[in-house]
Amino acid sequence: MHLPLKRTVARACAVVLIVGAAVAGAAVPASAAGLTLTVDVGQVVRPATQVASGGLYGVGSDGQPTTAMLLPLNPTSFTQPAPGTTHLGNGATEPCCDSLDVANNITRAGAQQFIRMPDIYPTFPYDWQGWTDWETKVRTMVNERLAATGTTNIHGWELWNEPDWTWDTAEAGSFNDGWTRTYRLVDSLDPVTPIVGPSWSWYDHDRMLSFMTHAKSTNTVPDVIVWHELGNMDWDNFDDHVADYRAIERSLGISPRPIAINEYNSFDQMDIPSVALHWMAVLERHGAREAHRAYWFEAGTFDGLFTLQNQPTASYWLYRWYGAMTGNIVKTTPHSWLDGVASYDSTLRRVSVVFGGDWGDNTVRVNGLGALGTSVKVEVLYTPGSGRHTAVTAPTLVSSTTMTTSGGSISVPVAGMNAEGAYQLVVTPAGGPTSTWQQVYEAENNTVVNAQTRSSSSASNGFYVGGIDNDTDMRSDSFVDFTVNVPTARSYTMTIRYANGTGAASTHGLAYNGGAWSTVSYPPTAGWGQFGTVTVTVTLKAGYNVIRLAKGSPNFAGGTGYAYPAPSGLASPGGGPPRGSGRPPPLPVVVARFRASAAPRPGVRGTGVRRANAPGPARGRTRRGPPRRGRAGAGGRRARRADSGSRRGRCRPGSPGRLRGRPLRRWRRPG
Repeated sequence: MHLPLKRTVARACAVVLIVGAAVAGAAVPASAAGLTLTVDVGQVVRPATQVASGGLYGVGSDGQPTTAMLLPLNPTSFTQPAPGTTHLGNGATEPCCDSLDVANNITRAGAQQFIRMPDIYPTFPYDWQGWTDWETKVRTMVNERLAATGTTNIHGWELWNEPDWTWDTAEAGSFNDGWTRTYRLVDSLDPVTPIVGPSWSWYDHDRMLSFMTHAKSTNTVPDVIVWHELGNMDWDNFDDHVADYRAIERSLGISPRPIAINEYNSFDQMDIPSVALHWMAVLERHGAREAHRAYWFEAGTFDGLFTLQNQPTASYWLYRWYGAMTGNIVKTTPHSWLDGVASYDSTLRRVSVVFGGDWGDNTVRVNGLGALGTSVKVEVLYTPGSGRHTAVTAPTLVSSTTMTTSGGSISVPVAGMNAEGAYQLVVTPAGGPTSTWQQVYEAENNTVVNAQTRSSSSASNGFYVGGIDNDTDMRSDSFVDFTVNVPTARSYTMTIRYANGTGAASTHGLAYNGGAWSTVSYPPTAGWGQFGTVTVTVTLKAGYNVIRLAKGSPNFAGGTGYAYPAPSGLASPGGGPPRGSGRPPPLPVVVARFRASAAPRPGVRGTGVRRANAPGPARGRTRRGPPRRGRAGAGGRRARRADSGSRRGRCRPGSPGRLRGRPLRRWRRPG
């Protein structure tokens, strides 16, 4: 049974204090039916990189969650506490989740992380002890990281957290001045690792404009722009926030920065799969680079994707479906509350859609299926809205059928939808894939570190990875980590497709699952647009493996020349030898296509080696951050803002709930 809900416009900020058990709030709409989510396979949005598959303090230790638990989710990044953290949150009795302590687990899972520096303090809001104390702490944190020469996954220093209500202006001065002072100190110690911020607890135009104006005038513009989205239904405002921020950049003449939302989803709605789905949709649609699930409860559960007994929750299956998306994210058009994220992999000829958000009998229409033939297999799965303490051992199969396309389109009916759960639709050729396991992996869908994803009409799925140029140290080393899943433990032939117009051999290092390095050599080809192949043999374990191709990496002396991975992946050699040939079946093949170019221009940021001045392009960009602080006791109550009585209203004290004169969109139960 579900209660009818209606959409309303909030005219003013409400003071909300949550005590005791969390409730869903108005997370779902009134009873509805007859809606259609439209998927356009031919309209590419971006490469599939699992933008929303990150977590705040999502990794509690080197083994919690285990790497094996993390790998199927294909996490992008996390935000973790500072080295040497003393922070206690949510009733914790001892610190956890130190960024350097969990670094190996995160790397094994193919992800990166931000370091949240103020988590060096034990309490939240942070107990400021003066500038001398803070700067001593900053030096210690940075030096500890620099001493960790084997750690390659630190892709940002987060200088402060939620300064709009945790910065002690009376004792420390203005936050803008404090940002500049801290930025310059960190930059003097580590001029390579990106600096991220300002990490507001909620988006506000005036505050962001003031900060960015000051940062530009002092040459301390963040390399990655961060803010949080923690209000109920804030996904409904995210497009406004991004558009407003981009307008600020343009007005100040600042080059576009990547956007990271390193806390998203509200206390009330954290464990409702359809709400997480709405967040996935808007984060992909409106251009975030990465986003992290908020931490409201226990550490080490990937923010509710696992129970305290290490079992998958309902939300886990949504994120696992999302983590399996390859190729490109393609356009989806929502209808009322019915929304989704879709991907299409042209090498696999596979369309995947995660969707939900409304009740009743609805439809998913998929256009642009010509490459899959006139007959397609259609499968629909479901995961319920059962919360973070209920284990869901497997999703439910809703339907499996064969459909005939009409003009390259199908309309898939989904009866009796539950608005709190989430659904997966998979479309493949009716004849089935040539293999039951994925054999083609695109470089741009994997963990790209200190390199760039670029577009090209000649690349499969339209993208490739370039700028793999650096081998200076663990902060700027360029590499791609491929997370591959194979059916059996055995030797596999890895075939690398590349172009090398230098006239001399170029090399990369290759290692997998933390093993020893070998060197891959690329003989010259006839030109930059002329491709050749080389092969190597790798011995993989059954299940998930992480393969690194690197120009530079710890314990590897460094590659020569400039080979830039284009779309890469595992390619099938076919179904075996002709009958009666007597030959053993060929080994499966890994294909990694590379595009080479001339040596990088000196002084260009975005290669992982940056100059110490902002504005200009951001520093080394990577794909693919203990307890969330301030919730008192087991009830998880958020600490209240002293200036407004509540942090949940997401509005300035005394102001109406508006973004630059526009009412914020809010939802509530009637009556």
